[in-house]
Amino acid sequence: MDPTDSTLYHDPAIARGLVARIRSISRRPLRLMEVCGTHTVAIFRAGIRSLLPPEIALLSGPGCPVCVTAQGEIDAFIALARQPGAIVCTFGDLLRVPGSGSSLQRERTAGADVRVVYSTLDALRVARENPARPVVFLGVGFETTAPTVAAAIRMAREEGLVNFLVFSAHKLAPPALAALLQSDAVCIDGFILPGHVSVIIGSEAFAPLFARHRIPCVVAGFEPLDILRAILMLVQQIETGRPAIENAYPRAVSSGGNRAARQLMEEVFEVSDATWRGLGVIPESGLRLRETFAAHDAARHFGLQTLEVPEPRGCACGAILTGVRIPPECPLFRRTCTPMSPVGPCMVSSEGTCAAYYRYHDPSLDTGQGA
Repeated sequence: MDPTDSTLYHDPAIARGLVARIRSISRRPLRLMEVCGTHTVAIFRAGIRSLLPPEIALLSGPGCPVCVTAQGEIDAFIALARQPGAIVCTFGDLLRVPGSGSSLQRERTAGADVRVVYSTLDALRVARENPARPVVFLGVGFETTAPTVAAAIRMAREEGLVNFLVFSAHKLAPPALAALLQSDAVCIDGFILPGHVSVIIGSEAFAPLFARHRIPCVVAGFEPLDILRAILMLVQQIETGRPAIENAYPRAVSSGGNRAARQLMEEVFEVSDATWRGLGVIPESGLRLRETFAAHDAARHFGLQTLEVPEPRGCACGAILTGVRIPPECPLFRRTCTPMSPVGPCMVSSEGTCAAYYRYHDPSLDTGQGA
């Protein structure tokens, strides 16, 4: 069999077999958290929640990079767009995320030069074409995207592009999971670990988390059968009392990850404390530019400080990102908060839990298990 053939991971007969095995061994109520926004969307799109026994609840965690970006960081992005002569380059999901009083989209409408790019190389090209203007790339993402941003920063230094700047709001996944497990408000029986992040850092990067908490963990891919297999493996671990870190995505993830990408990330960035929406400040969970690359640090260049800013009034994004609530339990969901008029980032991002619920969730399928 060719493991790159995606049709192998959509076979209905295999899916029915996996679901039958899950149902045959599942005995106790379980709360399993998928820690990736792409997983959240894939689970909804494939209707996986409706296939599981009612005692298994799937929770969406802090795996959407736009969603976990703190409100103060969003306000800093807007402040950058207001800098005279500045060009702000960003991925599209950030445009409509509301700040305290504006958004990047509103600033662009008002005349700010905010451009949607599809890679950091696009932002580098903009910097080359506009040597007299500061070009700021908004670095939002997990370990998946941080190496590409690091590569762009190193290229800018090598080329002498002193006008290429990055505002680093990158986050690291393992510290966030540790913070979740230390919270009294959250009850999690197992993690569906993020596949994209694990490609870079490897499954062994979660070993310290497992050593401390002994919580079942399975790295999963993004096809329906990948996810069902990961759920089966978690249920087997829990029902047999044998927690472990397992890899259900071996065609892409190794134990050690991508060494070259990690080295590049570590060359340009250093670990720092970071503020997460819904989780607050988590020690050593972010990335900032090393002193060697300080000339490309947008926050230093413009003297910007990220302030602590509360979330929009009534918005439950923080609680949703930690699995404490689901979108229908937010009083704004489908009322004042919709994809056309979002109040919080969970409704804006294509990987946001609220956006997934809004698009895919059928309330008639609710089983009372938070699905």
